[in-house]
Amino acid sequence: MAMGKAKGPPEPPRGTHAHGTIMRLVIGQCYGFIRLRGRRDVYFHRADVQEETAFNTFAVGDAVTFDLIDDAISGARAVRVRHRRPRRETANVATDPAGVP
Repeated sequence: MAMGKAKGPPEPPRGTHAHGTIMRLVIGQCYGFIRLRGRRDVYFHRADVQEETAFNTFAVGDAVTFDLIDDAISGARAVRVRHRRPRRETANVATDPAGVP
């Protein structure tokens, strides 16, 4: 029986795209909780953070975006957690460098 080569850890299942705010971090244990708009808290682990984002860059109060999965056994979990990009500010073209229109 031929077996294929493993290509790294299995990809976590895709979930619903969601936004929230980090409410609690337990740095020593590498996990935290994200609060959704409906006041529901969702667990995430360092392994659930998107590759280009380091777990240690998160702080309580940070806005994040993630995929929400709901496992029948372990409950809700956030995967592919990353910082939410700030909205771009519109530049006022009519101002000079001193900020005077």
